[in-house]
Amino acid sequence: MGYNVFVFVPIPQAGIDLLKPHCTTLDVGPGDRPPTKAELIEGVGGRDGVLCTIGERVDADVLQAAGPQCRVFACYGAGTDHIDLPAARRLGIAVTNTPGVLTDATADLAWALLLAAARRVVEGHRFALTGEWTGWSPMQMHGLPIADTTLGIVGAGRIGTAVGLRSTGFRMNVRYVDDHDNPKLDAIGARRVDLNTCLAESDFVSLHTPLTDDTRHLISKTELQQMKPTAVLINTSRGPVVDEQALVAALKNGTIAAAGLDVYEREPAIPPELAQLDNVVCLPHLGSATGPTRSRMAKMAASDLLAVLSGRKPDHPVT
Repeated sequence: MGYNVFVFVPIPQAGIDLLKPHCTTLDVGPGDRPPTKAELIEGVGGRDGVLCTIGERVDADVLQAAGPQCRVFACYGAGTDHIDLPAARRLGIAVTNTPGVLTDATADLAWALLLAAARRVVEGHRFALTGEWTGWSPMQMHGLPIADTTLGIVGAGRIGTAVGLRSTGFRMNVRYVDDHDNPKLDAIGARRVDLNTCLAESDFVSLHTPLTDDTRHLISKTELQQMKPTAVLINTSRGPVVDEQALVAALKNGTIAAAGLDVYEREPAIPPELAQLDNVVCLPHLGSATGPTRSRMAKMAASDLLAVLSGRKPDHPVT
């Protein structure tokens, strides 16, 4: 007998192909917009398993609506701060995620943001296409150097480590903030320091922490004021790790030089005052957005969902 499964939104075909042979019912939510909470509650009702993504809030109401027969919510994504994990445990629903597979793609994107923010790439692109550019000039659009500077990494997990290792080509000094020593980063001469030291010494600060009660607004007005006025802040972790209003003020008044953001406090909303600044590069949460990466994520989520439903231990359990 096959399973009754609901997928919140369309995912790469590799995941659907993995699920199909094992399902009598396989429904997929809308692809032209984020589903509403009412649609999620209706969609999960009576399901054996659900494949969700980091774009939807899975609160206690949604979990409860799935019904007592539901055994798993498989998350397409590494983060699980959008899921009410205590409620899932209370209801006996397993939660899985897709860690590791998106490490390189997200690390690459962090560097894309770093380079773009430092060298004013987006601003320069717009200027070059306006028709106002009259040719090369010695004083035109000076950016910030990258080689032989200091990179600060806040959160030296898989992605933070990958970002740090990529810095060797730029001969950068590396500082990292973490609860433990990181042998891979130590091997390239990196030094583990506290957050205050990292912020004060770094020319570029890249955030790679999960969102917890301790990391919410980890970077706020006080922390931004500890950074160099020539420093660049990069965030590819979770939006609420940064106090967005404090960041806007810091970018406006020159507390820091620039920022590169892939995540926001209230996605998909981006504050208009942030969007109007030339010294910030904003991307629409593209960290894992390469074809191969997103397909592997789909297969990982589908595989773990099927593992739980068949009574096997999933490869990537959260609860």
